[in-house]
Amino acid sequence: MELRYSRAELDFRDEVRAFLKDELPADIRARVARGEHLGKEDNLRWIRLLHTRGWSAPSWPAEHGGPGWSLTQRYIFNEECAAADAPAIIPFGVNMVGPVIYTFGTQAQKDRYLPRILSGEDYWCQGYSEPGSGSDLASLRTRAVRDGDHYVVNGHKTWTSVGHQANMMFCLVRTDGSGKKQEGITFLLIDMATPGITVRPIITIDEGHGVNDTFLDNVRVPVANRVGEENKGWTYAKFLLTNERVGQAEIAHSKRLLARLKATLASTPDGRGATLDKDPSFSQRVVDIEIELTALEYLNLRALANAVAGRDNGYMASLLKIKGTELHQALTELSVDALGYGALPFERLSAAQMDEATFPEPTFDMRNFLYGRAKSIWGGSTEIQKNIVSKQIGL
Repeated sequence: MELRYSRAELDFRDEVRAFLKDELPADIRARVARGEHLGKEDNLRWIRLLHTRGWSAPSWPAEHGGPGWSLTQRYIFNEECAAADAPAIIPFGVNMVGPVIYTFGTQAQKDRYLPRILSGEDYWCQGYSEPGSGSDLASLRTRAVRDGDHYVVNGHKTWTSVGHQANMMFCLVRTDGSGKKQEGITFLLIDMATPGITVRPIITIDEGHGVNDTFLDNVRVPVANRVGEENKGWTYAKFLLTNERVGQAEIAHSKRLLARLKATLASTPDGRGATLDKDPSFSQRVVDIEIELTALEYLNLRALANAVAGRDNGYMASLLKIKGTELHQALTELSVDALGYGALPFERLSAAQMDEATFPEPTFDMRNFLYGRAKSIWGGSTEIQKNIVSKQIGL
């Protein structure tokens, strides 16, 4: 889809392109282009470079330290970053807890945490899911008991992404079990250096360490670290999850993957004297993905416009999460199918070995294909999102 930009918007696009050309480190660009997962230090390097321009939180309003960009500027920025193989901004601070703090937090919380999110000084993880409380998040059992000026927290969180790297966690805890399960939840900000926190790695199917089990044993959290009212945390959790699901559509990223996939198909022999882009089965799958991606992009623009206008996106965030997941998985599946046996070695090759490999350049290697299967679960499973949509439209 091609949008018409004003002269000022075209100037902004040129500014973003020049920044990416001059400031995006070549080694980070190369790793993103190869589909590698970046480590903490690389992510922090990128956040700090963006922060020097005031761009580390593209969606934040100016009064809270963001650039105050318009909807179109944010769209342009995401498009250009994806096209330049810039890394995605780690979402836990910027896209998740940051908006919760500046919307519901105290002035003291805003003064302390917002600048540290923008600069990367605080690196956040999310304490939501628990064993037995994933899709049914409101059934969580991690308990917080008030003791003077502190809460004493005990429980077990799981699938804690970057928990082994983070110095802060935003966490849902149960402070009241007497009423409806949604009514007894509180939203806490927890320093990961607090005594009583143990983080243990979970090695996922792609052989990577991105998620963890997090155990909390008599962890003392200051009441001053509670966001909003006690027992009202479910309201803040829903606000956060809506923002998270809109972001998981990953339109710009999928468009870049589609372009790479087309290049891969055009350069991969089909074994019959032609290339895979001429194969009817492959070309039809590409067309189907491209049509759905265009439709998803229109939906995403509507959701962003609603957010800017202060309108509730309702089930639209769930639709974006569902379709974004399906399209990402379709792209990685087709990439693996196109590469065939050539997709397998990339799982274990170093960057230098990949540069010397004789296989076609991968859109995604097998590790990323496997990692992407979890997209159907994180941020709320596909089944739960479909239930949300059907409930809100009255089915």
